[in-house]
Amino acid sequence: MIPYGRQSISQADIDTVVEVLRSDFLTQGPWVARFEKRVAEACAAQYAVGVNSATSALHIACMALDLGPGDWLWTSPTTFVASANSARFCGAEVDFVDIDPRTYNMCPDALEEKLALAAKNGRLPKVVMPVHLCGQPCDMARIGALSKQYGFKVIEDASHAIGASYSADGKEDTFEPVGNCRYSDITVFSFHPVKIITTAEGGMALTNDALMANRLQRLRSHGITSDPAEMQPRPTDEIWNYQQIRLGYNYRMTDLQAALGVSQMERLSAFVEQRHRVAHRYDTALADLPLQLPWQSPSSYSSYHLYPIRVNAQTGGVSQRQLYDLLQAGKINVNLHYIPVYRHPYYEAMGFKRGYCPQAEAYYKEALSIPMYPTLSEAEQDHVIEVLRRAFA
Repeated sequence: MIPYGRQSISQADIDTVVEVLRSDFLTQGPWVARFEKRVAEACAAQYAVGVNSATSALHIACMALDLGPGDWLWTSPTTFVASANSARFCGAEVDFVDIDPRTYNMCPDALEEKLALAAKNGRLPKVVMPVHLCGQPCDMARIGALSKQYGFKVIEDASHAIGASYSADGKEDTFEPVGNCRYSDITVFSFHPVKIITTAEGGMALTNDALMANRLQRLRSHGITSDPAEMQPRPTDEIWNYQQIRLGYNYRMTDLQAALGVSQMERLSAFVEQRHRVAHRYDTALADLPLQLPWQSPSSYSSYHLYPIRVNAQTGGVSQRQLYDLLQAGKINVNLHYIPVYRHPYYEAMGFKRGYCPQAEAYYKEALSIPMYPTLSEAEQDHVIEVLRRAFA
């Protein structure tokens, strides 16, 4: 099977991990700090906090912003369930903002309309979590302006988007990297094997707020500190070289993961460029088929984590299900990103109904993610293209 995504591991990656295996540190150690510094510099952010998964990073990001019972988090329905689940871990309520039909990201117009209504009803969100779907950045300048107007915090779920960039005004010389937190409080990346770079499992939260970074660091490690300035006074005849000052979790990243991440970061730009080459070949080869190909905003540079195509049975003669089965039969492991979160049984039990976000529903019924990764060979890609063309012959 040709997978929809896969990691690229070089000999340099292997050698770096082996170096750690022969060192004194296997769990959190100097490589974690090195990886955090490398990612923060690449994204022009002040602080980065590495953890064991992007889900963990989203969870502690919500905690760091004091999200809790009685609060609301709004996110995109077209995302993995972890985006919404992070709020539920904190006891908060979740709602969804429909997507833009071209970018598939949270629609700023829908967000503004929903915020105006929520302000009248006294139910504004404490946190809004836009998702950079497939690696294409959201309209963060617009979302950031709305956050100031309505007083909510912003967590960017950039799990798909390390290496992506955007411009508030669309000019080439003003592009800036996703993760710089110019319009958000915290940005989260994922390093799962199918993402842009990998640490096997792993994630990272970036921020420009020193207090927020300190909170994230405490929350990832049991809520424990060894900083005397943060510790409460205790009898001088007792040994207190650390204290738990709040409830936290064991979400720490290991040095093994971090070492792989440091090595992978050396190829971040090359990975994204290779993904763009794959996307360009698809764009050219599939242009005449009755498919809707991914639209790219001129104000952003995608990391192309995914390449979703949309098929409409009425206009193309082939249904989404038929195309899925044909591709699977051709040994092409396509996937669906994503079922609207509120359609899952857990969220349906909260009262969400089919049709709640019409654009997300329409996308769900038409989209398929075809293979997209840097090491996809031209022969493999040609096979994907051939099966697609045969399906519409």
